[in-house]
Amino acid sequence: MGRTYLVEESIGQYLTELSTKVKPYITGLLIGQCSPQRDYVIRAVRTPPKEQQQDESVGPPKLASLDEEWITTHASQVSRMLPGGLLVLGVFMIATPELAKDGQNALRKLIFSVEKSLSKRRLWKPAEEEVSDRAALQICSATKKVVCRTYDVQDPKSSAKPADWKYQSALTASWVALGCTVNVNIHIPLLATSPSHDLEKNTKNGLNRWSKQIEDSVFLINGQVKDEDTELLEGQKKFRGNTQPSTQFSDVKVLTQLCQGASTRSTATVQVCSGSINLRGAVKCRAYIHGNKPKVKEAIQALKRDIINTLSDRCEILFEDLILNEGPQKKNFGREYHVLPQRLFVPVAGSSVMLSDYKFGDEAAGEIQERFVEMLDQPVQAEDMHIAEDIST
Repeated sequence: MGRTYLVEESIGQYLTELSTKVKPYITGLLIGQCSPQRDYVIRAVRTPPKEQQQDESVGPPKLASLDEEWITTHASQVSRMLPGGLLVLGVFMIATPELAKDGQNALRKLIFSVEKSLSKRRLWKPAEEEVSDRAALQICSATKKVVCRTYDVQDPKSSAKPADWKYQSALTASWVALGCTVNVNIHIPLLATSPSHDLEKNTKNGLNRWSKQIEDSVFLINGQVKDEDTELLEGQKKFRGNTQPSTQFSDVKVLTQLCQGASTRSTATVQVCSGSINLRGAVKCRAYIHGNKPKVKEAIQALKRDIINTLSDRCEILFEDLILNEGPQKKNFGREYHVLPQRLFVPVAGSSVMLSDYKFGDEAAGEIQERFVEMLDQPVQAEDMHIAEDIST
């Protein structure tokens, strides 16, 4: 028996609209959440067109011209905009009938490329019982026939399995949001043996150590420690027949352990350092979880990943910005303060889920609006952008 994908109804209209614009083919990403029983697709986003694609209409159309790197870069950018609990669940392609035969092979290749690119950036490891199937959705632009298959991204030899694609209205109406503020004070020594321009690598190593601390933290949900295998909403009133997006919100406190327990033996090492990086500030984190009897451990895992992702993503964004503005050959390594980009949240039309982005202090609202249109094919009003935090350094 294959997997079932429950899909937000508006995605059907979005894909139908795209199929009227097909010039041999259109590709894109499916965004949503995996759960042991079924998967939820809450958004589909087309791949942004490349400027030089206009002059490609020479000779018969071929899927061989598919720009894999462009699509995986888009997936990496989009994954930064997803709060905890959401991920790139798969890829879709709308193609003309003559390309249909090669479509599935192209989609299979894309699924593995996208997953490889996304897993390279993660500072956390997937759990053993985690769903590793990703969706390949193919739509014929002429007949509008939809074919959904899945591939197991943990198995390079994986073959296609059939999957059900079912539309549903108000899919996220009963989802639960979890939010927390984490105070960050990370000290990362720069070893004298490592070249100073390896700041990015050193930062990643420091964040890796910190992420293990987050993994081992205790999470209080609405002031209580809950057993991981209990239902998240146990004892809470259910709102029947309510199809308006009205997220139940859980406030979470994160308690990190100050030192290792007596059972683990610690060995200190002395290393010669040429400097250090300090990351300080308070970060706002958020995760969403489906309303179908979610377990406490699913919710906590989603929030842990958001905490780890949001810090590593903005360090990545800062380094990209520094290289862009100052070049990689920067010589002066005195004491410097850099402000990490602030997090903001933006509502998704017709959904109770919010997406996220990062803004530098001097960035205008218009630039962020442009980014939402380019990356997520979603217009955003300036007044809908909620900046969640103060400035962090």
